[in-house]
Amino acid sequence: MANPHSTYKILVVEDNEGDAMLIEEYLREAIDTAILAFATTFEEAKRVLTSKGKTFDVIVLDLTLPDKFGEALIKEMSNLCQDTCLIVLTGYTDVEFGAKSLAFGVSDYLLKDEMTPTSLYKSILYSIERKQASDQLLESERRYKELFHLSPQPMFLYCLETDYILDVNEAAIDHYGYKRSEFLKMAMDTLKPRETDKSSPIVQPDKTSDQKPFSLSNIFHHQKKNGEIIQVDLKGNQIEYLGKPAKIVLANDITDRMRYVHAIEAQNNRLQEIAWTQSHIVRAPLSRLMGLVQSMEELEKEIGRSEVKILINKSAKELDDVIRSIVSKTDNIQVGGKIIPGSKKSL
Repeated sequence: MANPHSTYKILVVEDNEGDAMLIEEYLREAIDTAILAFATTFEEAKRVLTSKGKTFDVIVLDLTLPDKFGEALIKEMSNLCQDTCLIVLTGYTDVEFGAKSLAFGVSDYLLKDEMTPTSLYKSILYSIERKQASDQLLESERRYKELFHLSPQPMFLYCLETDYILDVNEAAIDHYGYKRSEFLKMAMDTLKPRETDKSSPIVQPDKTSDQKPFSLSNIFHHQKKNGEIIQVDLKGNQIEYLGKPAKIVLANDITDRMRYVHAIEAQNNRLQEIAWTQSHIVRAPLSRLMGLVQSMEELEKEIGRSEVKILINKSAKELDDVIRSIVSKTDNIQVGGKIIPGSKKSL
């Protein structure tokens, strides 16, 4: 009945010899390649499960054993076989207890009187498939947590309905200075400085839209615990977290980058002023000097050498003043404690 290429390792924990033989017969009939092991008490099952190199796909457990039974047995066995499917067999019809046992980690709950080779096989097969699906979900969740918490960039997870922060990674804790417990009591809006935030407003997604994941990119002012104001570029996607709409956001601190951008813009403005000065102001005294030099002999005859000297000195001083003005505009620019090299020299 089972896939001949599938091998199932099954531990049967049953103290009744007749029931144990019946279970083995059912398993042999349903699963051609079953590898079976048996135990008659909880302590014997414990020794088998804790033996080095012993692993099982499924444990078929009688609910009443000589040394342990009922809820206590299920809890103890669940602790021993967390990575193994546990199927409980009982001769008593107790629907309420059956449902309760599933909450303890039991994969399935079967009545001995209603058990058949087919029902036992289906229970084993479905339990293994559910376990595999659960393991894949847990692995996916583990990878998400690693990507989130180990990211070198600050990341936030917050509820769209309340705006409260649900989780933060270590990078956010280190960069902003708040403890995790402090973050979990804050709303995302709390990170804005108390004074008027002149940055772009947060664009909230359309909660009625079916289009997801959405993306956003906005620049905000955030305030660290020490009071420092930083500019951050927020990028995020909407996810569902614990059944509620949430948003996972990456906060990229662009404070230094924006300072440099503003400094470069200021420097470009100064260079434009220098270009205009060169083309409009420098040329005037320079042209006068050139004219005076070229017509010096004639001017000396008309107005005298001393007057020519005065005109030359006046034009030279104007040119010197213009050059000093140009140099002052190219002085070093300080950005965030760093110096952008200019052309400042002693004249």
